[in-house]
Amino acid sequence: MPPINLIVPIRFSDPLPTEVDVAVIGGGVAGTATAYFLAERGKRVLLCEKGRIAGEQSSRNWGWIRQQGRDYAELPIMMESNQIWQGLAEKTGEKDLTFTQQGCLYLAENAADMAKYESWYNLAKQHQLDTKLLSPADVEKRFPGITGQYVGGMVTPSDGRGEPFVAIPALARAAQRAGVAVIEECAVRTLDVTNGKITGIVTEKGRVKCNLAVLAGGVWSTHFAHNAGIDLPQLAVRCTVARTEVAPKLFPGSSPIPNIQSPGLSVRRRADGGYTLATATYAEHYLSSKSFKYFKKFLSTLRIVRPHIRLRLGAPKGYPGAWRSERRWRDDEESPFERMRVLHPEPNAREVTELEARVHARFPALSGIRLEEAWAGMIDVTPDVVPTLGETPEIEGLHICTGLSGHGFGIGPGVGRVMADVVTGRNPGHELTRFRPERFFDGSPIVPGPY
Repeated sequence: MPPINLIVPIRFSDPLPTEVDVAVIGGGVAGTATAYFLAERGKRVLLCEKGRIAGEQSSRNWGWIRQQGRDYAELPIMMESNQIWQGLAEKTGEKDLTFTQQGCLYLAENAADMAKYESWYNLAKQHQLDTKLLSPADVEKRFPGITGQYVGGMVTPSDGRGEPFVAIPALARAAQRAGVAVIEECAVRTLDVTNGKITGIVTEKGRVKCNLAVLAGGVWSTHFAHNAGIDLPQLAVRCTVARTEVAPKLFPGSSPIPNIQSPGLSVRRRADGGYTLATATYAEHYLSSKSFKYFKKFLSTLRIVRPHIRLRLGAPKGYPGAWRSERRWRDDEESPFERMRVLHPEPNAREVTELEARVHARFPALSGIRLEEAWAGMIDVTPDVVPTLGETPEIEGLHICTGLSGHGFGIGPGVGRVMADVVTGRNPGHELTRFRPERFFDGSPIVPGPY
């Protein structure tokens, strides 16, 4: 199945309420999960999506539910998220939320990569995670049928996978049954602010009173925040993904097929019998005024990822970051979000060809298997490659939940639970200092996390 786009009919069209406790702006995994957990806490919640629930990056990602390799501050939330995923189908009655636990495998071709795994393994041990380091012999014995010379690897058996394009709409249905008003094609244009406090939101369908709001707009978050007078450092990168036709198992017998990340190729077994293919070492960024504005803040991360980033001269019309999209707008005029209901970028054709060649070379069992479809998604990335979570200093009652940096599908339910507690004034149970919105302006060093 392809990612969600405007071909998919509107599935959520609740009436617009006149007043709620919390308005959630953006129906990706983070916004949808936040709305669900807020409803669990007895709050009246509105979830507004400009296009389709999970229509952008949330249905275009790899489908990994991964603890392995996470940033040190993300890991406790991700471990909780993993537990949430495991029980979510039974809790909600939504079978499409089913979590498949088959593990996550990283392969190392050189000593430098293996050293990174060994370093991260120490963090895993601190949290009693079931991660194991693998020798070359371990890799060959446990995962036969992978070509290449590997100096070792790392595996976390408790990691899992899901099908994003079915899982997030299923979570939205569960939120709806819990009392959330879920509305597609209902863009939030602006905020109503009185004396520095949220008093409501202005949607294309009308005003709604509220004292609390959560901005979970993915790549559009910076654009929305800028119009509200808030500086939110975040850029977008385009990544290409493909899926194969139904294909054989990679390993003989009943051996589980983990999510596999090897140099230049990442592979996930799909519920439909094919594989999702991508690479963590290729992304494209369209240069914009924000690229230059935030250049210094991204410099530390850029030094690390520069070999894997391709710069493009200008985003297509209507994209976040397109030069003409940088202007401000009023609540009584059409916003950029209404002109671009679903961001549906074209995949990089050369990358698709290379993915097909790599999977044939890397996995002999898949030699000759055809790619059935390719797509692309725009990923919201912060300067330190970890989320921005918390109340913004500029506007009381406005909370930011964005910048999940390509890791959102797996951690989304955990982030949603955390945000529900933050918004309602409860103890979230995790240390969130690393994720605070003001960290990019208070003199704190910008320390990149894993990407």
